[in-house]
Amino acid sequence: MQSKANQRIELQSAGKTLADEKTEAQARLAAIVDSSSDAIISKDLDSVITTWNAAAEQMFGYKADEAIGQSVLMLIPQHLHDEEHEIIERIRNGERIGSFETVRLRKDGTTIHVSLTISPIKTADGRIIGASKIARDITATRENERRIRLLLREVNHRVKNQYAVILAMVKETSRRAQSPEEFERHVRDRIAALSRSHDLLVLSDWSGASIAELVQEHLKPFGHEERIKVSGSLLTLNARSVQYLGMALHELGTNSAKYGALACSRGSIEVTWKVATDASGISVLQLCWEERFAGEPAACHQSNPRGFGSIVLLRAAPQALDGSAEIDRGTGHVRWHLTAPVDSVTVVRDNEEEPALSQQVFDAVRLVRSPALRDNTIRRPRSGGAVAPVGSLMANRAK
Repeated sequence: MQSKANQRIELQSAGKTLADEKTEAQARLAAIVDSSSDAIISKDLDSVITTWNAAAEQMFGYKADEAIGQSVLMLIPQHLHDEEHEIIERIRNGERIGSFETVRLRKDGTTIHVSLTISPIKTADGRIIGASKIARDITATRENERRIRLLLREVNHRVKNQYAVILAMVKETSRRAQSPEEFERHVRDRIAALSRSHDLLVLSDWSGASIAELVQEHLKPFGHEERIKVSGSLLTLNARSVQYLGMALHELGTNSAKYGALACSRGSIEVTWKVATDASGISVLQLCWEERFAGEPAACHQSNPRGFGSIVLLRAAPQALDGSAEIDRGTGHVRWHLTAPVDSVTVVRDNEEEPALSQQVFDAVRLVRSPALRDNTIRRPRSGGAVAPVGSLMANRAK
């Protein structure tokens, strides 16, 4: 039988062990709270802040000594103050409030989106004395979700517009093809040209492409890079302009390879562009395709106002860019000149409510000007540029 002294020693030892375990548990909890990447805040039933961890300082901008003792309403926009009153009532009733999304204020007055989880704080005898709040900043997540939604809308719109362009292309090509084989060849080549423009846009996340890149991409399949030169300022086209100007370049390149400069042993092509000011003071893009070769252009190269190439060069591309174009075919030369407002070719457009432009400009009978499109933001052109053969541009890009 143990002596009373030994029993007393064991009880004291057990008491120390329980106290040590409680202290260690509190230390672990404090370390977890302090190292958490989520803001962990406690408040009493009057919504007064009682604790404030390091993540709360970073998230909301207040130091602990600035926040503790203040009403939690300083973190809540005025129009959401009723939200806090409802939270306190639910906490008084012993409810745990599961994760929900809301908006909170930082010290500098900016708002952040947060996900909140709130639980009652109880004493040892079960009395509710306050609430513990865990806040996670989801602003970046919300912004990413918004961007994804916008991207999906943009992709949906562009796919529909691409379908419309292809359908119109098939229709117009079928009217002029002399055989199924010719029809298949022209449609395949024209869809491939659209694909090249699409590839450029994908590489830039649909932000656009430079004119030099576009010329290079569409003339590359025809070869003879040493006979093709480009010259112009650095200018980034919007996605719509890339698609329609790419179609125009494909038609010009195809005709040149069949009947013009690229069909001759000594022909040459020069593509130049510049930003100028028109008579009304508006900045305009002036782009010129000029090819030179020996002799008359072939009969098939003569102007045909109802031909698919002419529709693209004189209607589709100019109207898509809100501009105008003219073509001159003569002895030893073919010249296509395009003029369009800089704002129209470099602006990101909101086309969600617009019908596909291809439905309008490919109609050979319709002569009504397509409705103006709305502009949102402008990419300013940068000055400067140099003459370089397309072949050298290809080599540089491959590096």
